[in-house]
Amino acid sequence: MERFRADHHADTLTDVSLDLLASSGVRGIVVDLDNTVCAYHEPELAPGVAEWVAAARDRGFALVLVSNNFSERVASIGAKLGIPVVPNALKPLPFAFLRALKLLGTPRAATIVIGDQLFTDVLGGKLVGLRTLLTKPLVEKDFPLTRVLRFLERTIAGRT
Repeated sequence: MERFRADHHADTLTDVSLDLLASSGVRGIVVDLDNTVCAYHEPELAPGVAEWVAAARDRGFALVLVSNNFSERVASIGAKLGIPVVPNALKPLPFAFLRALKLLGTPRAATIVIGDQLFTDVLGGKLVGLRTLLTKPLVEKDFPLTRVLRFLERTIAGRT
């Protein structure tokens, strides 16, 4: 069950303290797309996300967007944020997280995964030995499979 327990929690990405990340030795940030950076199936960034990413970059953090979504959507959002992307990630499988580490150039111990799902973001990060931070989803609307996974997340959350 430890693989399903996030190391940290925040309501939204923009609530994540860059000071806290820096003081805990984080230098690389792997961030999820749907319901973390943008509402599900929406092209616009959530309020404050562009500013949070810009502030993180200004403070010297390396960032990469990792998503199970298709290349075109992920590339478009990554371009808006000015950060590299890993689309079609197949999270929680480790391949995309390992690719993200190469893009970031940071060691595992100095890298955190920020996302809204236990079964993709937290589990995937834990399988590769990364720290994790779980946010609440931006909206309740989700991909159909994700709705099933969210039900299972609530079940597991009650046991951890």
